[in-house]
Amino acid sequence: MKPFEQLRIVFFGTPDFAVASLNALVVAGANIIAVVTAPDKPAGRGKHLHHSAVKEYALAHNLPLSQPEKMKEIQFLEDLKNYQADLQVVVAFRMMPVVVWDMPPMGTLNVHGSLLPQYRGAAPINRAIMNGETETGVTTFKLKHEIDTGDILLQQRVAILPEDNAGTLHDKLMVAGADLLVKTIKELCLGNLKEQPQDSITKEQLKHAPKIFKEDTYINWDAPAGHINNFIRGLSPYPAAHAQLGDKSIKIFSCTTEPQTMTAAPGTFETDHTNMLRFAARDGWVYITELQLEGKKKLDIVSFLRGYRG
Repeated sequence: MKPFEQLRIVFFGTPDFAVASLNALVVAGANIIAVVTAPDKPAGRGKHLHHSAVKEYALAHNLPLSQPEKMKEIQFLEDLKNYQADLQVVVAFRMMPVVVWDMPPMGTLNVHGSLLPQYRGAAPINRAIMNGETETGVTTFKLKHEIDTGDILLQQRVAILPEDNAGTLHDKLMVAGADLLVKTIKELCLGNLKEQPQDSITKEQLKHAPKIFKEDTYINWDAPAGHINNFIRGLSPYPAAHAQLGDKSIKIFSCTTEPQTMTAAPGTFETDHTNMLRFAARDGWVYITELQLEGKKKLDIVSFLRGYRG
Protein backbone atom coordinates (compact mmCIF):
# COMPACT_ATOMS: atom_id res chain seq x y z
CA MET A 1 0.00 0.00 0.00
CA LYS A 2 1.27 3.49 -0.86
CA PRO A 3 1.91 6.08 1.87
CA PHE A 4 -0.89 8.64 2.33
CA GLU A 5 1.01 11.45 0.60
CA GLN A 6 1.67 9.32 -2.51
CA LEU A 7 -1.85 8.02 -2.96
CA ARG A 8 -3.34 9.32 -6.21
CA ILE A 9 -6.81 10.67 -5.37
CA VAL A 10 -9.61 12.02 -7.58
CA PHE A 11 -12.14 14.07 -5.58
CA PHE A 12 -15.83 14.38 -6.54
CA GLY A 13 -18.02 17.04 -4.89
CA THR A 14 -20.10 20.16 -5.42
CA PRO A 15 -21.36 22.23 -2.40
CA ASP A 16 -19.71 23.80 0.66
CA PHE A 17 -20.11 20.53 2.58
CA ALA A 18 -17.67 18.95 0.11
CA VAL A 19 -15.21 21.85 0.21
CA ALA A 20 -14.40 21.17 3.86
CA SER A 21 -13.38 17.60 3.03
CA LEU A 22 -11.36 18.64 -0.01
CA ASN A 23 -9.57 21.31 2.02
CA ALA A 24 -8.85 18.85 4.84
CA LEU A 25 -7.20 16.50 2.34
CA VAL A 26 -5.14 19.31 0.79
CA VAL A 27 -4.02 20.58 4.21
CA ALA A 28 -3.09 17.03 5.25
CA GLY A 29 -0.82 16.73 2.20
CA ALA A 30 -2.94 14.40 0.07
CA ASN A 31 -2.09 14.07 -3.62
CA ILE A 32 -5.28 15.37 -5.28
CA ILE A 33 -4.66 14.69 -8.97
CA ALA A 34 -8.09 15.92 -10.16
CA VAL A 35 -11.34 17.42 -8.94
CA VAL A 36 -14.71 16.59 -10.52
CA THR A 37 -17.68 18.88 -9.90
CA ALA A 38 -21.01 19.87 -11.43
CA PRO A 39 -21.19 22.00 -14.59
CA ASP A 40 -21.70 25.74 -14.14
CA LYS A 41 -25.38 26.66 -13.82
CA PRO A 42 -27.24 29.95 -14.47
CA ALA A 43 -28.31 31.64 -11.25
CA GLY A 44 -29.81 34.93 -10.06
CA ARG A 45 -31.89 37.42 -11.97
CA GLY A 46 -29.25 37.87 -14.63
CA LYS A 47 -28.92 34.10 -15.09
CA HIS A 48 -25.14 34.41 -15.02
CA LEU A 49 -23.24 31.13 -14.89
CA HIS A 50 -22.49 30.17 -11.31
CA HIS A 51 -19.50 28.08 -10.19
CA SER A 52 -19.96 25.37 -7.58
CA ALA A 53 -18.21 25.89 -4.23
CA VAL A 54 -15.87 23.00 -5.05
CA LYS A 55 -14.94 24.57 -8.40
CA GLU A 56 -14.12 27.86 -6.67
CA TYR A 57 -11.82 26.00 -4.30
CA ALA A 58 -10.17 24.00 -7.07
CA LEU A 59 -9.47 27.13 -9.13
CA ALA A 60 -8.06 28.95 -6.10
CA HIS A 61 -5.70 26.06 -5.36
CA ASN A 62 -4.74 25.25 -8.98
CA LEU A 63 -6.21 21.76 -8.87
CA PRO A 64 -6.99 20.04 -12.22
CA LEU A 65 -10.73 20.34 -12.81
CA SER A 66 -13.37 18.39 -14.73
CA GLN A 67 -17.07 19.26 -15.15
CA PRO A 68 -18.76 16.52 -17.18
CA GLU A 69 -22.40 16.99 -18.16
CA LYS A 70 -22.87 13.24 -17.92
CA MET A 71 -20.85 10.66 -15.99
CA LYS A 72 -20.76 8.29 -18.97
CA GLU A 73 -19.28 10.77 -21.47
CA ILE A 74 -16.58 8.96 -23.45
CA GLN A 75 -14.05 11.77 -23.08
CA PHE A 76 -14.63 12.03 -19.32
CA LEU A 77 -14.20 8.29 -18.84
CA GLU A 78 -10.98 8.39 -20.86
CA ASP A 79 -9.68 11.30 -18.77
CA LEU A 80 -10.63 9.52 -15.57
CA LYS A 81 -8.83 6.38 -16.67
CA ASN A 82 -5.73 8.37 -17.63
CA TYR A 83 -5.53 9.89 -14.14
CA GLN A 84 -4.61 6.38 -12.89
CA ALA A 85 -6.11 7.13 -9.50
CA ASP A 86 -5.54 4.75 -6.60
CA LEU A 87 -8.68 5.99 -4.83
CA GLN A 88 -11.68 8.19 -5.54
CA VAL A 89 -13.45 10.24 -2.89
CA VAL A 90 -17.08 11.40 -3.15
CA VAL A 91 -18.64 14.03 -0.89
CA ALA A 92 -22.08 15.50 -1.68
CA PHE A 93 -22.10 14.60 -5.35
CA ARG A 94 -24.65 13.14 -7.73
CA MET A 95 -25.28 9.47 -8.50
CA MET A 96 -22.32 7.76 -10.15
CA PRO A 97 -22.42 4.81 -12.57
CA VAL A 98 -20.52 1.62 -11.77
CA VAL A 99 -18.00 2.31 -14.54
CA VAL A 100 -16.91 5.41 -12.60
CA TRP A 101 -16.95 4.32 -8.96
CA ASP A 102 -15.46 0.90 -9.67
CA MET A 103 -12.52 2.24 -11.69
CA PRO A 104 -9.67 2.74 -9.15
CA PRO A 105 -8.04 -0.31 -7.49
CA MET A 106 -8.96 0.94 -3.99
CA GLY A 107 -12.51 1.76 -5.04
CA THR A 108 -14.47 4.91 -4.21
CA LEU A 109 -14.90 6.23 -0.70
CA ASN A 110 -17.95 8.28 0.32
CA VAL A 111 -18.65 10.60 3.27
CA HIS A 112 -22.31 10.57 4.37
CA GLY A 113 -23.99 12.85 6.93
CA SER A 114 -25.58 10.18 9.12
CA LEU A 115 -24.78 7.07 11.11
CA LEU A 116 -25.48 4.52 8.40
CA PRO A 117 -27.52 2.44 7.82
CA GLN A 118 -29.93 5.04 9.23
CA TYR A 119 -30.89 8.02 7.06
CA ARG A 120 -29.73 6.80 3.69
CA GLY A 121 -30.63 9.33 1.02
CA ALA A 122 -30.27 12.93 -0.07
CA ALA A 123 -31.43 14.79 3.06
CA PRO A 124 -30.00 13.05 6.16
CA ILE A 125 -29.34 16.26 8.09
CA ASN A 126 -32.83 17.68 7.61
CA ARG A 127 -34.62 14.40 8.25
CA ALA A 128 -32.75 13.61 11.47
CA ILE A 129 -33.85 16.89 13.07
CA MET A 130 -37.37 16.67 11.63
CA ASN A 131 -37.69 13.26 13.30
CA GLY A 132 -36.59 14.62 16.68
CA GLU A 133 -33.26 12.78 16.87
CA THR A 134 -30.81 13.84 19.59
CA GLU A 135 -27.79 12.25 17.89
CA THR A 136 -26.49 11.71 14.37
CA GLY A 137 -23.01 11.58 12.88
CA VAL A 138 -20.89 10.97 9.80
CA THR A 139 -19.88 7.74 8.09
CA THR A 140 -17.12 6.86 5.64
CA PHE A 141 -17.88 3.85 3.46
CA LYS A 142 -17.09 2.22 0.12
CA LEU A 143 -19.57 2.75 -2.72
CA LYS A 144 -21.50 -0.20 -4.08
CA HIS A 145 -24.54 -0.67 -6.34
CA GLU A 146 -27.37 0.41 -4.00
CA ILE A 147 -27.21 3.98 -2.69
CA ASP A 148 -25.58 4.45 0.74
CA THR A 149 -25.36 0.71 1.39
CA GLY A 150 -21.61 0.10 1.04
CA ASP A 151 -19.35 -1.39 3.70
CA ILE A 152 -18.61 1.01 6.57
CA LEU A 153 -15.05 2.10 7.33
CA LEU A 154 -15.38 4.60 10.20
CA GLN A 155 -18.12 6.56 12.00
CA GLN A 156 -18.16 9.63 14.24
CA ARG A 157 -21.14 10.49 16.45
CA VAL A 158 -22.37 14.09 16.73
CA ALA A 159 -24.97 15.37 19.22
CA ILE A 160 -28.04 17.26 17.99
CA LEU A 161 -28.73 20.01 20.53
CA PRO A 162 -32.21 21.47 21.13
CA GLU A 163 -31.06 24.77 19.61
CA ASP A 164 -29.63 23.16 16.47
CA ASN A 165 -31.27 23.58 13.09
CA ALA A 166 -30.32 22.10 9.73
CA GLY A 167 -27.83 24.92 9.16
CA THR A 168 -25.88 24.56 12.40
CA LEU A 169 -25.93 20.76 12.22
CA HIS A 170 -24.72 20.91 8.61
CA ASP A 171 -21.68 22.89 9.75
CA LYS A 172 -20.92 20.46 12.59
CA LEU A 173 -21.15 17.43 10.31
CA MET A 174 -19.16 19.18 7.60
CA VAL A 175 -16.19 19.55 9.98
CA ALA A 176 -16.61 16.10 11.50
CA GLY A 177 -16.86 14.51 8.06
CA ALA A 178 -13.72 16.23 6.81
CA ASP A 179 -11.70 15.07 9.81
CA LEU A 180 -13.08 11.53 9.55
CA LEU A 181 -12.24 11.36 5.83
CA VAL A 182 -8.57 12.16 6.39
CA LYS A 183 -8.39 9.69 9.28
CA THR A 184 -10.06 6.99 7.16
CA ILE A 185 -7.65 7.30 4.24
CA LYS A 186 -4.61 7.37 6.51
CA GLU A 187 -5.80 4.25 8.32
CA LEU A 188 -6.49 2.54 4.98
CA CYS A 189 -2.93 3.27 3.90
CA LEU A 190 -1.64 1.68 7.10
CA GLY A 191 -3.84 -1.37 6.61
CA ASN A 192 -5.61 -0.75 9.92
CA LEU A 193 -9.23 -0.77 8.69
CA LYS A 194 -11.55 -3.66 8.04
CA GLU A 195 -14.66 -2.94 6.01
CA GLN A 196 -17.82 -3.68 7.99
CA PRO A 197 -21.08 -4.61 6.24
CA GLN A 198 -23.93 -2.32 7.26
CA ASP A 199 -25.98 -3.75 10.11
CA SER A 200 -28.78 -5.94 8.90
CA ILE A 201 -31.86 -4.35 10.42
CA THR A 202 -35.44 -4.73 9.32
CA LYS A 203 -37.12 -2.36 6.90
CA GLU A 204 -39.39 -1.27 9.75
CA GLN A 205 -36.35 -0.11 11.77
CA LEU A 206 -34.78 1.85 8.92
CA LYS A 207 -35.25 5.62 8.83
CA HIS A 208 -34.92 7.10 5.38
CA ALA A 209 -33.75 10.52 4.17
CA PRO A 210 -35.36 11.14 0.77
CA LYS A 211 -34.91 14.41 -1.09
CA ILE A 212 -37.15 17.22 0.19
CA PHE A 213 -39.55 18.86 -2.27
CA LYS A 214 -41.62 21.99 -1.66
CA GLU A 215 -44.74 19.96 -1.00
CA ASP A 216 -42.89 18.31 1.90
CA THR A 217 -42.30 21.65 3.65
CA TYR A 218 -45.85 22.66 4.62
CA ILE A 219 -46.58 22.61 8.35
CA ASN A 220 -49.33 20.33 9.64
CA TRP A 221 -50.74 22.34 12.52
CA ASP A 222 -52.72 19.32 13.71
CA ALA A 223 -49.45 17.76 14.90
CA PRO A 224 -48.04 18.13 18.45
CA ALA A 225 -46.23 21.42 19.03
CA GLY A 226 -42.92 19.64 19.71
CA HIS A 227 -43.14 17.86 16.36
CA ILE A 228 -43.80 21.16 14.60
CA ASN A 229 -40.77 22.70 16.31
CA ASN A 230 -38.58 19.82 15.05
CA PHE A 231 -40.10 20.18 11.57
CA ILE A 232 -39.25 23.90 11.47
CA ARG A 233 -35.70 23.35 12.82
CA GLY A 234 -35.08 20.57 10.33
CA LEU A 235 -35.97 22.80 7.38
CA SER A 236 -34.19 25.93 8.59
CA PRO A 237 -32.61 27.86 6.96
CA TYR A 238 -33.25 25.96 3.74
CA PRO A 239 -35.67 25.12 2.20
CA ALA A 240 -37.67 26.47 5.20
CA ALA A 241 -41.03 25.39 6.58
CA HIS A 242 -44.05 26.96 4.83
CA ALA A 243 -47.42 28.09 6.20
CA GLN A 244 -50.29 30.45 5.47
CA LEU A 245 -50.75 33.70 7.36
CA GLY A 246 -54.18 34.83 6.26
CA ASP A 247 -53.95 35.04 2.48
CA LYS A 248 -50.16 35.27 2.48
CA SER A 249 -47.56 32.51 2.27
CA ILE A 250 -44.77 32.66 4.84
CA LYS A 251 -41.56 30.80 5.57
CA ILE A 252 -40.91 30.06 9.24
CA PHE A 253 -37.32 29.64 10.43
CA SER A 254 -37.58 29.38 14.21
CA CYS A 255 -40.14 29.16 16.98
CA THR A 256 -40.80 28.35 20.62
CA THR A 257 -43.63 26.25 22.00
CA GLU A 258 -46.04 26.40 24.94
CA PRO A 259 -47.88 23.20 25.94
CA GLN A 260 -51.53 23.82 26.67
CA THR A 261 -54.94 22.18 26.51
CA MET A 262 -56.32 23.71 23.35
CA THR A 263 -59.73 24.99 22.38
CA ALA A 264 -58.50 26.90 19.29
CA ALA A 265 -58.57 24.94 16.03
CA PRO A 266 -55.16 23.81 14.72
CA GLY A 267 -53.70 26.47 12.44
CA THR A 268 -55.55 29.35 14.07
CA PHE A 269 -53.20 32.27 14.60
CA GLU A 270 -53.18 35.15 17.05
CA THR A 271 -51.02 38.28 17.28
CA ASP A 272 -50.68 41.32 19.52
CA HIS A 273 -49.17 43.24 16.56
CA THR A 274 -46.13 44.04 18.73
CA ASN A 275 -43.99 41.00 19.57
CA MET A 276 -46.21 37.92 19.47
CA LEU A 277 -47.48 35.75 16.64
CA ARG A 278 -48.62 32.27 17.54
CA PHE A 279 -50.31 29.34 15.81
CA ALA A 280 -52.47 26.71 17.46
CA ALA A 281 -51.12 23.16 17.36
CA ARG A 282 -52.77 20.00 18.65
CA ASP A 283 -51.45 20.33 22.20
CA GLY A 284 -50.23 23.91 22.56
CA TRP A 285 -49.12 27.14 20.92
CA VAL A 286 -46.25 27.59 18.48
CA TYR A 287 -44.73 31.06 18.86
CA ILE A 288 -42.98 32.28 15.72
CA THR A 289 -39.63 34.01 16.31
CA GLU A 290 -38.23 34.40 12.78
CA LEU A 291 -40.10 34.37 9.47
CA GLN A 292 -40.29 35.70 5.94
CA LEU A 293 -43.34 36.97 4.06
CA GLU A 294 -43.47 35.98 0.40
CA GLY A 295 -41.41 38.41 -1.68
CA LYS A 296 -39.86 40.03 1.41
CA LYS A 297 -36.72 39.49 3.48
CA LYS A 298 -36.29 37.33 6.58
CA LEU A 299 -37.15 39.18 9.82
CA ASP A 300 -37.32 38.57 13.55
CA ILE A 301 -40.86 38.65 14.91
CA VAL A 302 -40.69 42.19 16.35
CA SER A 303 -39.42 43.66 13.08
CA PHE A 304 -42.00 41.69 11.12
CA LEU A 305 -44.95 42.81 13.23
CA ARG A 306 -43.79 46.41 13.08
CA GLY A 307 -44.57 46.40 9.36
CA TYR A 308 -47.33 43.77 9.20
CA ARG A 309 -50.86 45.09 8.67
CA GLY A 310 -52.72 41.83 8.10
